[in-house]
Amino acid sequence: MRDVAVLGVGMTKFGRHPDKSLVDLFAEAFFEAFEESNIELKDIQALYYGNFVGEMTDGSGNLSGFMADEIGLRGIPAIRYEGACASSSVAFREAVRAVAAGYYDIVAVGGSERLYTAGTEIGTRALATAVDGVYEITAGLTFPGVFALAARLYAKKYEIPLEELREMMAMVSVKNHKYGAVNPKAQFYGKLGDLKVEDVLNSRMISSPLTLLDCCPMTDGGSAAIIAAADIAEDLVDMPVYVRGTGQSSAGGLFRQKEDIIRAIPRKKAAEMAFKEAKMTPEDIDFVEIHDCFTIAEIIATEAMGFFEYGQGCYAVRDGVTSIDGDLPVNPDGGLIGKGHPVGATGVSQVYSVVKQLRGEFKENPVKDAETAMTDTLGGDFGTLVNMIFSIHRR
Repeated sequence: MRDVAVLGVGMTKFGRHPDKSLVDLFAEAFFEAFEESNIELKDIQALYYGNFVGEMTDGSGNLSGFMADEIGLRGIPAIRYEGACASSSVAFREAVRAVAAGYYDIVAVGGSERLYTAGTEIGTRALATAVDGVYEITAGLTFPGVFALAARLYAKKYEIPLEELREMMAMVSVKNHKYGAVNPKAQFYGKLGDLKVEDVLNSRMISSPLTLLDCCPMTDGGSAAIIAAADIAEDLVDMPVYVRGTGQSSAGGLFRQKEDIIRAIPRKKAAEMAFKEAKMTPEDIDFVEIHDCFTIAEIIATEAMGFFEYGQGCYAVRDGVTSIDGDLPVNPDGGLIGKGHPVGATGVSQVYSVVKQLRGEFKENPVKDAETAMTDTLGGDFGTLVNMIFSIHRR
């Protein structure tokens, strides 16, 4: 198996884009990645595209071919991947595996989604399809409900007073909005950077104990990356970022997972796969981009990935361990809460942030001396999990 590296990355500003289609958003991100990759269009041999609910928001399926044609790559293999919020991470992982196996030398990968423009009703209904349609949607369960249940179960399991946990969850929101407010690509750029814990606790209740500011927003956006075999990448760009390891795992509905939802077993398995492939441990990671769809989700993720013991992730937030100057910075780009969550584009937007950080090009919130980083993308209620490790050092 060959080593694989990232040549270039691109990303639209996240937010509301009523005048841009899914194709437009992906194309904008793609050409940003293309411009820094030092290749020609004819060098790209395949396209891997992630999207969750294009049929519901844009009225279009069969999207991968439209994407390829728009960017001047008509005729190449173009494949769409759907893994709910992890769609483009699944696409990225499959693209890496194809290049590593020698099927292709250079491929494009990315995703796009339009949830903000679609509106609250359509967006909420679309997102809800990522939970079990027989036993969960019919019970009225949407994602705020899923993670509200997780927060209450976490408090009970680890014997933490709910109000104390709420305050520590609020610190996740304060941190991520602070970082998103200085990220020009973020939905909340220039906004909410001076939040206080009290602001989060007193914002509108969405699903107790989660308030509005415990939740990520619905977002429009696109992201893209161009990857290549490492030997080729080293001849094309000055600082390739290597994909050191990837992992993916899955699970069924909440009624099957039950109390395991706060342990996020699929995430634990996916992270372990990535660490094993990378020949690394959590101690080797300098910072991590985590799927913080809700504040409690970030806390649960840090534990399942092996960074903290179960029941201790909330205290790591409280004590500043996950802040930009802490031992393990989490979501220095603002995460989903501060940056936005255009579902199909989210996974590769995390790759964008990691690559920019590792190349020393993330000027707004640089992680000092970062050499190795990790991404974490969750699809549905732990139905699909993808973890990936990146480094400036080759295996």
